[in-house]
Amino acid sequence: MSATSPHFDVAAYALGVLDDADAEAFERHLDECAPCRAELLETQELPGMLDAVKDGSVSSSERSHP
Repeated sequence: MSATSPHFDVAAYALGVLDDADAEAFERHLDECAPCRAELLETQELPGMLDAVKDGSVSSSERSHP
């Protein structure tokens, strides 16, 4: 996990970029940290959304938010 705080690892975990040891440590942290669990739920769709933008399957109107 990051040297400063496991709370910074939520996005990295959601994107699947943590190594095995860090992912396991973060999963243990999730068992005890409701804020990180909530943030992970909010970001769990991020990888799919990024893939859709990368593949061009999202229109420009869907990418912009008011």
